Amino acid sequence: MGCAEKTEAHVGEALRLSPRDTNAHTWKTFAGIAKHILGSYEQAAAWFRRAIEANRNYSTPYFLLAATLAQLGRLDEARSAVKGGLALNPTFSVSRAAWTAMSDDPTYLAQFERLLEGLRKAGVPE
Repeated sequence: MGCAEKTEAHVGEALRLSPRDTNAHTWKTFAGIAKHILGSYEQAAAWFRRAIEANRNYSTPYFLLAATLAQLGRLDEARSAVKGGLALNPTFSVSRAAWTAMSDDPTYLAQFERLLEGLRKAGVPE
């Protein structure tokens, strides 16, 4: 929402306060999104992998990992992540992801566009 640089610290604190949180995968996904939109793709990929490990049935981090890997030029890995996501959520598409923008902040929207670009590069259906 225009404050991505603050997200990882907040997520770390949430996980510290509630280490067995059944929604930890969601927190880890948010940290990955923040790292992605800041252009810290290796760190983003690590967070998305942690989110997948925390809940292998949550499709969102698969797609976000794919977008991140695509931005890193690792297209084979990105396409593999897309397949994993589509196996869980076969109706996911770039246009559906665009509706998940959570702010109208211009900085956030510009950063979010890079995420959508990564989804396209990874081969997520339009």
